[in-house]
Amino acid sequence: MNHRFPYKWNLSDGYPAKGINYHGSKVFSCFACGGGSTMGYKLAGYDVIGCNEIDPKMMAAYIENHHPKFVYLEDIRVFKLREDLPQELYELDILDGSPPCSSFSMAGNREKDWGTEKKFREGQADQVLDTLFFDFIDLAKKLQPKVVIAENVKGLMMGEAWSYMREIYKQFDEAGYYCQHFLLDASKMGVPQRRERVFFLCLRKDLAGQFLYQKDMFDVQPKIEVEFNENEISFSQFDEQYVEQGENTMYPSLIEMWNRTEIGSEMIRKTGTGAISHYKINPKNVLNTIIGPESAGAFHWKYCRGLTKDENCSGGSYPHDYNFLDMKSKYFIGMSVPPVMMAQVATEIFNQWLSKL
Repeated sequence: MNHRFPYKWNLSDGYPAKGINYHGSKVFSCFACGGGSTMGYKLAGYDVIGCNEIDPKMMAAYIENHHPKFVYLEDIRVFKLREDLPQELYELDILDGSPPCSSFSMAGNREKDWGTEKKFREGQADQVLDTLFFDFIDLAKKLQPKVVIAENVKGLMMGEAWSYMREIYKQFDEAGYYCQHFLLDASKMGVPQRRERVFFLCLRKDLAGQFLYQKDMFDVQPKIEVEFNENEISFSQFDEQYVEQGENTMYPSLIEMWNRTEIGSEMIRKTGTGAISHYKINPKNVLNTIIGPESAGAFHWKYCRGLTKDENCSGGSYPHDYNFLDMKSKYFIGMSVPPVMMAQVATEIFNQWLSKL
């Protein structure tokens, strides 16, 4: 099968991806996590010069694997107020960010959590997660990069969350950007998992003249095409078959459920506070979305185990030699933008916008 970017790769292969030219457009990444989006930009020929992240463990892994020039381990609400930022951050081609999205996830509490302060992970400051997107827009207004790219969950487009969508558009407009959003599926972009995400692609208004088109009588937008239809990649293409144990924990109750569950079917394990969804993989199909919690997600179709590190890396298009330090690969990959997914978007941003400015 012919794909623009490899889903099996190593950091040691170097950047950009084979057949992609290095153009060196400058990117800064917020909510950087382990660097899923960072690797995507690098595969597509960009230079990611730094990051902002609140989680010290994630930041440690980011530094270990990506060696950024500028590092800001702090709450974005603090970072956006800094008056000592280097000039390079005011000359960016792209400001990138994936604001924490659990408040909008269809798997979470959604409306019940909106406006509630809580910790995203242990040891971090209390934050109202559904307003961090607006702190990110504040930073864009301050730095004025040519392009802003923000990624979030599909749930942001559903139900009452549309009120947040309208506010996002309003605030990007006030910050000086034309904004468009696209719902993309990683499985159509050369990533071996079904992962639907919303991408906000925003172009600074003073640069948008040559790209503008009339969407309708009230709406003017910069034209960009981000439709992808690459061949899907089934689990069978990177199935390691028999190994002793994968990363997921197989509790006795799960082993019993696995034994009586048919291939491709869901497994629901009840807990004291609710239920956790698992499923037994159909090797002919693309993986479902890889999720972070260790005890949930995919289990092998033939052998009673979770997925291995290499299977998770392939499924998430993460490099197989990524150093996860003392954390599970599944957690990183479940939290990250798949690198190949971001590489696809970043390539179109360069080809259709940045290369013409």
